[in-house]
Amino acid sequence: MGGILIDANALYRPPAPAPLSALAALVRTVLRGEQDLLSLLPAEAYSKPITPLGFSRRSILLVNDPAVSTEIFADAEGIYPKNDLMVGALEPLVGNSMFVSSGEIWRRQRRMIDPAFSHMRINRAFDVMAATVDDYESHLDRVAGTGESISLDAAMSHLTADIVCRTIFSKSLESQTARDVFDNFLIFERHVANVELGRLIFGRPFAQVHQSDTVLAACARIRRHIGDLVDPRIATGAAQIDDIAGAVIAAQDPQSGLRFTREELIDQIGVFFLAGHETTASALTWVFFILSMRPEIVARMRAEIARVSGDGPVEFEHAKQMVYVRNVFRETLRLYPPITFLPRVAAADTTIAGRRIKRGAMVMLAPWATHRNAIYWKNADRFDPDRFAPENEKNLVPGTYMPFGLGQRICVGAAFATFESCLILARLVRRYDFETLAPEKVRPVARLTTRPSREISVRVRRR
Repeated sequence: MGGILIDANALYRPPAPAPLSALAALVRTVLRGEQDLLSLLPAEAYSKPITPLGFSRRSILLVNDPAVSTEIFADAEGIYPKNDLMVGALEPLVGNSMFVSSGEIWRRQRRMIDPAFSHMRINRAFDVMAATVDDYESHLDRVAGTGESISLDAAMSHLTADIVCRTIFSKSLESQTARDVFDNFLIFERHVANVELGRLIFGRPFAQVHQSDTVLAACARIRRHIGDLVDPRIATGAAQIDDIAGAVIAAQDPQSGLRFTREELIDQIGVFFLAGHETTASALTWVFFILSMRPEIVARMRAEIARVSGDGPVEFEHAKQMVYVRNVFRETLRLYPPITFLPRVAAADTTIAGRRIKRGAMVMLAPWATHRNAIYWKNADRFDPDRFAPENEKNLVPGTYMPFGLGQRICVGAAFATFESCLILARLVRRYDFETLAPEKVRPVARLTTRPSREISVRVRRR
């Protein structure tokens, strides 16, 4: 993969903003005009457990300390609900679903939806995953035969969207629908109001978040696609199918006996659909870019794949045994966590690590910064899958690795996404080489997810 001469003995530093002083980072962000929160992080964010971020009307506290992060995630007293800016950004897309709700509303939704989670068990979903990759390999064979370049971002979004659509709705996702969802989610991320620098600096806490017509239209188009998938399943006399959609449609509040309305179904299933493929697609985009730059890592992966599965199909038990493949994915999640920030807001005056925090203060739990913090990680900004090898895992500090969150609010699809990604890696790495075009222009930005600033163009070749 690739075509650039590389020192195989040197640890690779994938693209990331250079750490600068707080003022210099602010100037950089303003000059770029991209509303990129990564560029705004000061150097202290990568070397201290807790960092106050200045230049803001509402105080912002960046938390990297694992003990404090764990306590905030647990939120035993209900002081740290989801950040008001994040809720205001996501409501047009997923309503008051369990992705943005807090407290008793979240607990009620979780109780109703719990039966649907059984469909995300890996052994139950494996055949769906494998069949989807089969179909996508046929597509990539055609692409490889033409020599044309493709968008790596869109390719991974299409593949993961098809897997999650088959898991939720027991049907494949049409290519044009997949592309339309991807395009509209890009529009949403680029224009959503929660990443506006002016709002972060000058905005008042708990102020209403007004979204532009562009954002609202993009959300409406995505919700329409999800509604088109939901409606046949809730139509009178429609046969019930034993999948995620069927379980959510059948869900009842154990206290009131009420079911979800159509709009609530779109909210809740929308979370499964979007969180189930956008975050995984983000991680896979980064891992295939890194592999295109590191042929020695590809060689180790191929050796493990060949040892475990030979020339035959990658079976369920094979994928579970590929330790190095999994570690490559875990290290990618460390350096490029799909959800860059997990913001909370102080609902009351409180104290964090001895600091007095006023109501309305923004508390930023930041996987991006915690995963790259030199206090907890050796060679923190270097790509080193071996740090997750069984003999090295004892050195990892609990609470410093949180690509899927921590505690009771940890992503319920974490195991599903990890296994799905490792299967995709094993299948595609064994079969194809990826060449990134203009790799020097690739750099990450943080909006709602960690994405390249521009789509990554690649050529795909059969081995």
